[in-house]
Amino acid sequence: MLQSKQIFIFFFLLFYTISSYTQEVSSEFISLSDSLIKAAPKTYKEIDKILRPKRKDTVHMRYFANTAESKGYFIGQSYALNQLGRRYRAYSQFSNAIALHNSALEAANKDENLEFKVFSLNMLSVVYRRTDAIKTALDYSQEALELAETVKNPSDGLKRSINVSLNGIGNIYQTLEQYDLAIKQFEKSMLLEKELGNELGIAINHQNIGECQESQLNLNAALENFKTSLYYNKKINNAMGLIICKNSIAQINIKQEKIKEAIAILEPTLIDSKSLGDQYVTSAVHINLGTALMHIKNYKDAEKNMLTGLQLAKKHNLPSGVIKANLNLSDLYNKQGKHKKALEYYKVAQAFDEEITNDRNLRYVNDMIIRYDTEKKSSQIEVLAKENEIVKLKLRKNKTTLLISAFALTLLAGIFFILYRQYQLKNEKKLLTLEQTMLRSQMNPHFLFNSLNSIKLYIINNEKKNAVHYLNKFSKLVRKILEASSLKEIPLAEELETVDLYMNIENIRFSNEINFNISIAEDIDTHTIKIPSLILQPFLENALWHGLSSKEGEKKIQLNVRKCNEGFIHIEITDNGVGRAVAEKIKKNKVLKRKSIGIDITKERLTNFSREYQNSFSLDIIDLYDENKNSSGTQVILHIPTF
Repeated sequence: MLQSKQIFIFFFLLFYTISSYTQEVSSEFISLSDSLIKAAPKTYKEIDKILRPKRKDTVHMRYFANTAESKGYFIGQSYALNQLGRRYRAYSQFSNAIALHNSALEAANKDENLEFKVFSLNMLSVVYRRTDAIKTALDYSQEALELAETVKNPSDGLKRSINVSLNGIGNIYQTLEQYDLAIKQFEKSMLLEKELGNELGIAINHQNIGECQESQLNLNAALENFKTSLYYNKKINNAMGLIICKNSIAQINIKQEKIKEAIAILEPTLIDSKSLGDQYVTSAVHINLGTALMHIKNYKDAEKNMLTGLQLAKKHNLPSGVIKANLNLSDLYNKQGKHKKALEYYKVAQAFDEEITNDRNLRYVNDMIIRYDTEKKSSQIEVLAKENEIVKLKLRKNKTTLLISAFALTLLAGIFFILYRQYQLKNEKKLLTLEQTMLRSQMNPHFLFNSLNSIKLYIINNEKKNAVHYLNKFSKLVRKILEASSLKEIPLAEELETVDLYMNIENIRFSNEINFNISIAEDIDTHTIKIPSLILQPFLENALWHGLSSKEGEKKIQLNVRKCNEGFIHIEITDNGVGRAVAEKIKKNKVLKRKSIGIDITKERLTNFSREYQNSFSLDIIDLYDENKNSSGTQVILHIPTF
């Protein structure tokens, strides 16, 4: 009897579920689905035009996917499965989203539809990027881009997929902290989105550029991009985009210590985020709100929000959220004097960060990027070779004179290409040699040995505090030189910090007799102005060892930064040394002559920058004299255009 009752209940629930499902799918949508499957459009744009109002409705999309599959309309099935995957991704159910996008890719493969293959691959890349699975995300983005670029005249849908791929690769660069490369990808994608009139794509790229600028501490520029993204999201009524933009704007406000403004944005944004159900964004809003409350010493609510954000990040496998929440909790407990607890959270953040860094495997990513470029070039060469073969077959049918002319032109083009390539290789080799020589001049053995020797004397004299102080400065200087040597240009602030460290180290050997001072005009923002990397140190070295080393009495070096006219700045380095003429005489009388190549290298680098950026870099070296026309020092003036 009991068993019969259980069977009855089972069939009743089954019937009820089927009936409920059928009722939720309106008869109007069923009719629409049948018409669409019968018409069987082939592009994303055509399908989306019909199903767009229902694409966020999981019940209707699942019905359409099943119906399309049963009737062999695999493109429609792929469309619906991808929309379902996007909804699961929005709710941070990443494993379900991946399964749906993979099924969508299989459906696209059944129909051999390239546009939907590319779309599905891009969607997979987005999901894996959300979970910091960088290698897999890059694989899918590059595969999507390679497929899309095989079409000479792509449809609008395919063009948008290309933009998504570019944006995805930009996001990967952003994750790897290669912000300049990321911004270039986003700008390229945004330009193409503007051509298509895709305001959602424009909003997304402005948001991504702002995030990169925020990481570079260019907060004002980041804020402008976030506001622009907010404008476009409002225009298209994109609820999720609005939440992300508002959270980013509030984050900038916190960094600019505008705490009240941040809280006023975050509290309603948190409500909106919860209503949408995207745990990725909700976690980030909780953490930011907790940080803002910490700044106004509302530690109880701050802790509550941070712990909630941490719990969501752990639950939905959001490593970046876990790291940020743990670091902010560590800071919170430090402010409360709970140092043991603060240390525990800090250690957890560090452990997560190391785990993610190892998992990303930067070498693999770089190899993949190089492999993609190589395969792309090989593919282009193969296409050109096939086209050349076709041309040859056609030419055989023509007169002998045309064959000879074509051969001559091909040979001439080949010669010009070889000559041009040799010219390029020669310039590249010259530039590489120049950069290597520059690094050697910055890190010459004399400087390294003497600096370490000076620090050793502090240790011998038991001046531990001085030894540690200067050893820290020395290690920081070496790191900055190595980092800057791989970049063409760096912010002026970074360059000034590097030369200040250099002068601190060198001053040890002069018994701290050198009075070195940096003066910056009030109307100059050293963080936004960029100059060629490691450009100032050779002039300071020259001033020290040729101008001041032989001088008795007061020894001064003054570095001034000021604007001269629109678009240019002057960097002046003035010393009160013996002057170039006297220095040259002293140098000739020395048994061991110190060969200075830094100035020559710098001049050649400035020449290369002038050629590459089509700007005027100039250098003036002026001998200074007192009232009695005696040498009173040397002044170097660098005329630098602002990037």
